[in-house]
Amino acid sequence: MPYETILTELSENIFTITINRPEKLNALNTTMIRELVAAFDVADADDAVRAIIVTGAGRAFCAGADLSRGGATFDRAARPDRPPVPNGPDGKPDLSHDSARDGGGRITLRIFHCRKPVIAAVNGPALGIGATMLLPMDARIASEEARFGFVFSQRGIVPEAASSWFLPRLVGIAQALDWCYSGRVFPAAEALAGGLVSRVVPPEELLPAARALARSYTESTAPVSVALIRQMMWRMLGASHPMEAHRIDSKAIFHRGRGADVKEGIMSFLEKRPARFTDTVSADLPDLPWEPEPGYR
Repeated sequence: MPYETILTELSENIFTITINRPEKLNALNTTMIRELVAAFDVADADDAVRAIIVTGAGRAFCAGADLSRGGATFDRAARPDRPPVPNGPDGKPDLSHDSARDGGGRITLRIFHCRKPVIAAVNGPALGIGATMLLPMDARIASEEARFGFVFSQRGIVPEAASSWFLPRLVGIAQALDWCYSGRVFPAAEALAGGLVSRVVPPEELLPAARALARSYTESTAPVSVALIRQMMWRMLGASHPMEAHRIDSKAIFHRGRGADVKEGIMSFLEKRPARFTDTVSADLPDLPWEPEPGYR
């Protein structure tokens, strides 16, 4: 489908999303929020997509929110391009209404629920939402030219996009607070040392490295297994007890144990040949009950 603010390409089962407002350093606007969510919907629904790479056009990954509206940028009441937040029975804005949701959070929660591995190829500055949208991705590779900044304290706002949940889990609370308190912009080397990215490469090696990583996740693996692993690992970050993981493990093993892929995986190993997995995410992914159930304590 045509997009205004992003480009998409499917090649070798890898779906690449390129943020494409280079003249604005790929700053996020309302259209981009909708289009990023839609692109992940497309990727999830297509069994030909085995992995997703997100990168930026030009010299930036995403320089944050588009600030062209000046002081009205984050004032919902002053934004005609956003649906108004209605008042509740008390006459005050109903902040539980869907219209009050943070746009960045719509993106990160959509990525969180994605069924395919997601790799960030950070080609340049990733500031504000450009940094927080990286957090629910599974791997982050940075160009030597990348810069990062959780700059919210310097703009008078707070970290968004559910980053208060994601960031401390990725880098630890002390590092998360240091970056968010100061709001400073830091280089790729510091992002690597702090655990935000897993690898820093020269600019010309960025996309080849991301594609090689994507292939390592997909070439010899069962798509349904990878989809389940992704959801199990991410969701269990918030579990209060290992019994929750045991419950999900047990149900997932039960469902997968009856599938064609597990038989193929075992027989291909015994016969010393490449596996030919046929189960698909669209048809064979079990709908597991992620919320705790009575009786599991």
